[in-house]
Amino acid sequence: MESHLARRLGKSRRFKVSMLDSPKIAAPKVEDHSNGSDSIESHSRNGEGDVRAASDLVTVIEPRPGWKVLDLGELWRYRELFFFLTWRDVKVRYKQTVLGAAWAIIQPVMMMVVFSVFLGRMAKVSSGDFPYPVFVYAGLLPWTFFATAITNAGNSVVGAQSIITKVYFPRLAIPFSSVGACMVDFVLAFGVLIVLMFYYGIPLGWTLLITPLPMLLAVLAASGFGTALAALNVAYRDFRYVIPFLVQLWMFATPSVYMKTIDDRSGADLRNASTDATPVTRAAAEDARVVDAPSLPQESTTSAKRQGEGAVPNWIQNVLVINPMTGVIAFFRACTLGSTLPWTQLGYSAAVIIAVFGIGVFYFRRVEDSFADII
Repeated sequence: MESHLARRLGKSRRFKVSMLDSPKIAAPKVEDHSNGSDSIESHSRNGEGDVRAASDLVTVIEPRPGWKVLDLGELWRYRELFFFLTWRDVKVRYKQTVLGAAWAIIQPVMMMVVFSVFLGRMAKVSSGDFPYPVFVYAGLLPWTFFATAITNAGNSVVGAQSIITKVYFPRLAIPFSSVGACMVDFVLAFGVLIVLMFYYGIPLGWTLLITPLPMLLAVLAASGFGTALAALNVAYRDFRYVIPFLVQLWMFATPSVYMKTIDDRSGADLRNASTDATPVTRAAAEDARVVDAPSLPQESTTSAKRQGEGAVPNWIQNVLVINPMTGVIAFFRACTLGSTLPWTQLGYSAAVIIAVFGIGVFYFRRVEDSFADII
């Protein structure tokens, strides 16, 4: 019985050694067959440890130090993830809602009604040659996209902490997908603008084909500001409350949303008037203005003085021009309604937007390595 057990133990030890296939491992001699099981267990533990140490190769991924540029190749490799995150944001936004995607249309339409009543009828804000409802809706359409995009992008990284701490992927895909999801709302709301143009008898011109240009700049602006706010929101959660307040102030600091700016009047009305008038007519008008000046009533002079006092100072107008969305919204409205295109104003906005986009992306890439630790 003991010899038979010893032969079986020997076979077991030889079998394990041959499976390990390691020249460093030798089968211990068993003198006391009662301790054979303990010897086999210790030998098995040592053998498995050596195999695990030899087979487990550790790959260390270290981030590149310093400022990083936008890696378009990496984003393209993860394009399927980008589309998945975009579609997820669209579905989650309108999940378990009665009206569903209709909220993408209701929000700008209700804002159009409010602006038309209080600014168009009561305050008599100028809208040029267009009815105020279609005028203000053409401005609210790109602004609603921009405001919603930077709000969602600013809170996107904090909301995706469950996947950031588990797997690696380009972190820029998170705020970019939030901006892409807002494009779906913009396309739905754009159909209402076409309906309003037909209702008010505004013809569709060839300038509608240029609308992707200002929208491309709006996407870049939302991506630049959104990525910067998303990175700041991870480190300082106060930005969760600052972003809505910032968006409200920004809308009123963008006068091209709800009124006809001075650049529009000078670009369309004044330029056409100066072009149509001949030198003789202009000289005669100046002479008549000089002759009739003393006979102006006192009331008209007082009202003109009040109008001059109530006008926006030039330095404030220059500051508002720096606002990148001023030129983008004015150009978008000109494309849709068929007025004169303010190319100069769009050029200023494009320069500011490109700079903001670069700064926002570079700052995001600079601090994205610490997201998993502090989120």
